[in-house]
Amino acid sequence: MVENEPVLTIHRGHRRPGAELIAAFRGAQTSHLVDAMDGRGALDWQIKPLDPANATFIGPALTVHAYPADFCAVAGAGMEAESGDVIMCTNDSYTGTALIGDLASGMMRNKGVAAFVTDGLARDRAGIVATGLPLFAKGIVPNSPASTGPGQVGAPIVLGGVAVSSGDIVVGDVDGVVVIPLARAEVVLARLRAVQAAETGAEALVRAGNTSFASWHDIVGNARIVQS
Repeated sequence: MVENEPVLTIHRGHRRPGAELIAAFRGAQTSHLVDAMDGRGALDWQIKPLDPANATFIGPALTVHAYPADFCAVAGAGMEAESGDVIMCTNDSYTGTALIGDLASGMMRNKGVAAFVTDGLARDRAGIVATGLPLFAKGIVPNSPASTGPGQVGAPIVLGGVAVSSGDIVVGDVDGVVVIPLARAEVVLARLRAVQAAETGAEALVRAGNTSFASWHDIVGNARIVQS
């Protein structure tokens, strides 16, 4: 007979980015970060902020796998989280019940959690917004989950089509959420600075009235021209 596993498994001991490294990414636009990672790194477009006016955050990931219709692992993550953490919770994109509501969000905010991100649903939108916790989800539904497990905290997950490990740097804004793998963070940071410099120059030209797409010359130059 196979013995039942514990309903909640917590993985500890992951690497954490230093405060200076996190600070170096602070204020970066998600679009610029994606450009620094070869056009990838953003979660699925359906994962959006409940409050667009309070969507900006940055912090190290604490990963969670909450089984569909179950809150157990979310509670475990709330207890494990350190101040500044971003709880990244896959719910297998389940849309039958909410995964989190205003009370859990308020307790996470009280603990200093930087944001909560899930591919599931939330409930009590007004209450969540009032807590001030940036929360990204696929939508809202009043249905409530159970709390029986199973689930995991701290193990690698795939959330919104992106692989996430605890300790990765997560950045969010009104456009979405981007994951920077900790192992690549220094390289991405160097490329980010180049992207930001290029964007600053290009934006200045546009404000000055530029209409030239010269930077895309190679693309347009290879176009096939058909006369009507």
